Amino acid sequence: MHPGWSALRARVSNRLARHLRAAPFRLHNTSPMVSFTFDDIPKSAATVGAPILEEYNARGTFYVSGGLVDQWSGHWTGASADDIIGLHRRGHEIACHTFSHVRATDLDATAMAAEIEKNRRYLLTLASSIKIENFAYPYGLGSVWRKGQLRKAFHSSRGILPGVNSGIVDLQFLRATPLIEPHMDRDGIDRAFEEAAAKNGWLIFYSHDVETAPSPYGCSPALLRHALDAASRRKIQIVSVAEALRRAGAPQPG
Repeated sequence: MHPGWSALRARVSNRLARHLRAAPFRLHNTSPMVSFTFDDIPKSAATVGAPILEEYNARGTFYVSGGLVDQWSGHWTGASADDIIGLHRRGHEIACHTFSHVRATDLDATAMAAEIEKNRRYLLTLASSIKIENFAYPYGLGSVWRKGQLRKAFHSSRGILPGVNSGIVDLQFLRATPLIEPHMDRDGIDRAFEEAAAKNGWLIFYSHDVETAPSPYGCSPALLRHALDAASRRKIQIVSVAEALRRAGAPQPG
């Protein structure tokens, strides 16, 4: 496929995925919630980000692509197998980001099934107790063509369309707000929490690396701490995506 056509197709699919083939569900959480999620999981997300969450007695969701483990991305080195095992043992959620980190819009049903299964099998070689329940679209690009397939495999699929999840949501296109230095500051974090509190909503942050000088896709430890402090001050529960869905009464996949 010509790269230009592929990119256009991805953009169109992502826009259509906001509205079509929804998996509507009314959240039944009794209080506001926030989840901190990390895509691709750079090593610093596991070795810096996760320990900061643990200081607040919180756990995050780490969307893993097995093919990125220990690999240099151009911006960071991927987490190691031991890092992933450690996250799992300490109670963080390990979730699916395909094995090869390929856009969902470039996968037909057979290829998507193969990506999911390869990632699942890889993670099971690390720890037989890892159960991947949730998915994040690589590059944040939702696929209107794959939503129905993902619905059968996962509780949820997360994109990168900003906003608070509240009321009736599409479980296969959950909104997520960037916790990324060029796109978010402390005031923006506070406003997001105020909206979550006002709507009794579920705020999902997404990021990548956690470094003092982060990549264009990551955050600093200071910004992460500010977000955690903001949640604590408002007594908003910090939970993984899987735990948030359980609290909201979401259905099981299948």
